[in-house]
Amino acid sequence: DSEGGLYVCMNTFLGFGREHIERHYRKTGQCVYLHLKRHLIEKVPGASGGALPKRRNAKLFLDLETSSDLNSDDFEYEDEAKLIIFPDHYEISLPNIEELPALVTIACDALLSAKSPYRKQEPDSWEEELQASKHAKTLVQLDNGVRIPPSGWKCSKCDLRENLWLNLTDGSVLCGKWFFDGSGGNGHAMEHYKETGYPLAVKLGTITPDGADVYSFDEEEPVLDPHIAKHLAHFGIDMLQMQVTENGLRDNDIKPRVSEWEVIQEAGVKLKPMYGPGYTGMKNLGNSCYLNAVMQAIFSIPEFQRAYVGNLPRIFDYSPLDPTQDFNTQMAKLGHGLLSGQYSKPPMKSELIEQVMKEEHKPQHNGISPRMFKAFISKGHPEFSSNRQQDAQEFFLHLINLVERNPVGSENPSDVFRFLVEERTQCCQSRKVRYTERVDYIMQLPVAMEAATNKDELIAYELKRREAEAARRPLPELVRAKIPFSACLQAFSEPSNVEDFWSSALQAKSAGVKTSRFASFPEYLVVQIKKFTFGLDWIPKKLDVSIDMPDFLDISHLRARGLQPGEEELPDIAPPIVIPDDPKALDIDESSVMQLAEMGFPLEACRKAVYYTGNLGAEVAFNWIIAHMEEPDFAEPLVIPAFGEVASSGAAALGAVGLDNQPPEEMVAIIISMGFQRNLAIQALKATNNNLERALEWIFSHPDPEEESDPALDTMDMENNANANILAETGSEGPRIKDGPGRYELFGFISHMGTSTMSGHYVCHLRKEGRWVIYNDLRVCASERPPKDLGYIYFYHRIPS
Repeated sequence: DSEGGLYVCMNTFLGFGREHIERHYRKTGQCVYLHLKRHLIEKVPGASGGALPKRRNAKLFLDLETSSDLNSDDFEYEDEAKLIIFPDHYEISLPNIEELPALVTIACDALLSAKSPYRKQEPDSWEEELQASKHAKTLVQLDNGVRIPPSGWKCSKCDLRENLWLNLTDGSVLCGKWFFDGSGGNGHAMEHYKETGYPLAVKLGTITPDGADVYSFDEEEPVLDPHIAKHLAHFGIDMLQMQVTENGLRDNDIKPRVSEWEVIQEAGVKLKPMYGPGYTGMKNLGNSCYLNAVMQAIFSIPEFQRAYVGNLPRIFDYSPLDPTQDFNTQMAKLGHGLLSGQYSKPPMKSELIEQVMKEEHKPQHNGISPRMFKAFISKGHPEFSSNRQQDAQEFFLHLINLVERNPVGSENPSDVFRFLVEERTQCCQSRKVRYTERVDYIMQLPVAMEAATNKDELIAYELKRREAEAARRPLPELVRAKIPFSACLQAFSEPSNVEDFWSSALQAKSAGVKTSRFASFPEYLVVQIKKFTFGLDWIPKKLDVSIDMPDFLDISHLRARGLQPGEEELPDIAPPIVIPDDPKALDIDESSVMQLAEMGFPLEACRKAVYYTGNLGAEVAFNWIIAHMEEPDFAEPLVIPAFGEVASSGAAALGAVGLDNQPPEEMVAIIISMGFQRNLAIQALKATNNNLERALEWIFSHPDPEEESDPALDTMDMENNANANILAETGSEGPRIKDGPGRYELFGFISHMGTSTMSGHYVCHLRKEGRWVIYNDLRVCASERPPKDLGYIYFYHRIPS
């Protein structure tokens, strides 16, 4: 509440705004509340030039914090705490040891000293916690002609080539000691400071277009240098040409990142800031740029805008007593922050004039901080709950899964992404075929490296690079592989071999091939370029390629055609289940494991998915992953249970019947995650003796199944939907799709910089009001050169026929 503060129930410890506290009292009867109010003390110049306090209310609008620097010397805080006794609103100021029982005093002290949900998260990246050095603005640099080469550095007092620091006063390159980064050295940089008093040094190998690691010997801590570009230029260092590495020899795996930083972030070009509704930035909470990029793209789609922002009053009215734990409330609040324009306002002319006169730049009070949203959406997830970088594609699927599980009315906004894939599997020996359908949300395009149009340039560059590395010379200018989009589309449509294929026609294993086509086209097509793969050493690597992605895309020729005249179907016979004597000897289809791992999922989670779905293929295992991503042990190593255990999840997943003759919950969850209703999933599994693959075929071959009303199932469904604010109307059976023509237009893309999905940075470009806009965390600007050829995830919308 921006004016009334926060009321905390002393029994449930839930917090409420002023407008909700009366309702909570009437519904629960709880009568003792702790009232917290924060006043912002702004210092204004006094008559004698000193600072006088000016008191005003501090906004406490949860989560939608602006990026303003309220921790500067211009502001102070004053907190006020009271106990409020309902229904008479009797107030007791705190602290008040004399009038209050000891138990109440202890409870109040514990609440006042407790950390907020935000501060319980892992700390932000250390760059956000650093303070500007007091020496940065007045640093004296000696004009001694020193120029620092781009590589080959060595300590001037010893032979160390790692943990080297450049003194920003005289240009000396010296080794460090055991500093905050854990690196070792002989301490020559510190000795030099004691001899000369030159205070600031930058760590060589950490300089990027985005900044560098700077240490102040005088202040004895890492600091920020707002003038780092100028200080480095004094010694001939151009920040835009530098890269992160731990030694003087440049690493080829890191080299592409420099070019990506320049091109994707449109470095070197003066970009015009954008303000107003739909042009609101999001604060990076410490490697949360993947979340920022995905949510900017999501809330540029009208269906999501209508579902959450359009229904905001209704969602807030039906929100539970603890809205921090409600998905729809958090989505509506985030969407409102991004689309309202309240947190994206241009600076006043007086502020601009003041900055010009003082020759300094103050950060604008714009953008939102999605701390509460991230805390909720990542709750219980081993990866997203951390402060490590994550895969934007994996987060997108995680978000869609949460949207599916938390309906916000009769129209599910995630329906716009859902489509059906027809898979045609053919036995190479009998020539018989099987057609199946599955649900998907992303079109994954392989990178056809063999189709590069500049192969001669790539070969020449590789030779020059190796020679430069051997001679410790600067690397040649990067040459990026140029791949035609048509080649990637062709690779997507070509048949692929089916590993360990069991032919029902031969009743034995045989060679098989599979082709995929669109059984329906989604309203919004999400295309992922499979840039991340595994090398022969199983180390993830990124393919640094340029693909000429089209503004207009027509995939109508990929429409599925179904069983063709002259084709004979494979018999509907399930393969025999072979239970080994040693359960740990059960084979796991490593090819399916690798397909899932290439999507960015943890390797152990991929192994479990393939195992628990009985080696039925990557597609079925993928749906298992979507259904289990939030489990605490999602990424834990696979522990194969002993056969015969009653409650074994592994046995259940392989088709064992539960004690109550109900299908295993593992398999029900997989089918529900594909978009089907729960009762249909149970009916299909019962009809096929809990065979997951046959159950999916059964669903598609029974468009109008018999209705079964099971009171126990109805009760279970209501329990599963207990956390949903507004129950969706029950639609027709089967996955909800919005089929239409296969012609699309590009409206957005997410780009990744770095060598792995677990590191680097994400940026989003969106086309709005006829022009491209770049969303780089808090920075929202008109794009001058959108790098459409370097994207990772592309968003297309259907062109009306």
